[in-house]
Amino acid sequence: MPRVRLTNKDDTKVQIMKIFKRFDKDGDSQLSKTELKAAFAELGAKWPAFRAWEGLRHADDNGDGLISIDKELDKVVDHAVNLGYTVN
Repeated sequence: MPRVRLTNKDDTKVQIMKIFKRFDKDGDSQLSKTELKAAFAELGAKWPAFRAWEGLRHADDNGDGLISIDKELDKVVDHAVNLGYTVN
């Protein structure tokens, strides 16, 4: 059976996903703008509040002002990777 090998981009996505999930401080499986802002700050964003707003704009499909970890977080992670965020 072939083994799955992560590319650098795949590995980066996994690591960034873990960071975002870690900032779900209230454990509701959703990220608020405040939680997104803290996660982007952890990633080294120069303007984390702007990045949080952008993340919501890109991924908040139902317009509730929250990012569902199960349904919408992949879009935020893809956006962060496309912006060039990495994890050392």
